[in-house]
Amino acid sequence: MTASDRLDPGIFEGLAGVRLAMRRFLSFSEAALSQAGITSQQYQAMLVIKIAAQSQIMVRELSQQMMMQRNGAVQLIDRLEAARLAIRIPSTTDKRSVLVALTDHGETVLETLARAHLGAMLENEPLLVESLAQLRRLAEIG
Repeated sequence: MTASDRLDPGIFEGLAGVRLAMRRFLSFSEAALSQAGITSQQYQAMLVIKIAAQSQIMVRELSQQMMMQRNGAVQLIDRLEAARLAIRIPSTTDKRSVLVALTDHGETVLETLARAHLGAMLENEPLLVESLAQLRRLAEIG
């Protein structure tokens, strides 16, 4: 590798900045979720359920959105139900299908966590935006 083939040092700075912003956010997220008594996977599933049409989703679609096998999604839903965060609802259009929705408790927990996550994300915005902008500038030059 010649000197002309090497990446601009600013690329490394930009990548380090993006990773630092992500690590800060993920560290906050894990602590907030742990304090709420839910896992990262449960929180992600709750977000997926919330944004689905009518805030209800079929198990098959949830497993696809979560990038997991159907049996794993079923186990995740079992844990959400046990924690009173979600419920299964028989589909009115397809008797073989089951929909998953958040309970009132699940809605409250999700709202609280989403507000906290939004705040933490916005705290890291300046570093993330500057790092991504630096990477874009350098990628366009190179």
